[in-house]
Amino acid sequence: QVQLVESGGGLVQAGGSLRLSCAASARIFSSYAMGWFRQAPGKEREFVATISWSSGSTSYTDSVKGRFTISRDKAENTVYLQMNSLKPEDTAVYYCAAKPWGGSSWAPTEYAYWGQGTQVTVSS
Repeated sequence: QVQLVESGGGLVQAGGSLRLSCAASARIFSSYAMGWFRQAPGKEREFVATISWSSGSTSYTDSVKGRFTISRDKAENTVYLQMNSLKPEDTAVYYCAAKPWGGSSWAPTEYAYWGQGTQVTVSS
């Protein structure tokens, strides 16, 4: 069982930056993929970014490419989401998730462990 705790959300003006952190309660093994998802009010949870724990390879949804960067710190069992050039449409609850095997995925149903979420609000 892996518990994930997100932090770093908040209120920021459009064009600003935030860095989200996701700390895992247990060691993340090399077979894992980690992901960030977000859910805006009245919308379904959507994929944002994912990273392979072993190789560090990444993938992003088109709307955040060039603005967001996912990274991980193996020693700290922590994954990050650096968000730059934020837009009002980025407003959502952001969730960290862990997928124990099978490689990276964009599908939230393939992730076994989830954090509680952190609110990101971007004002115009």
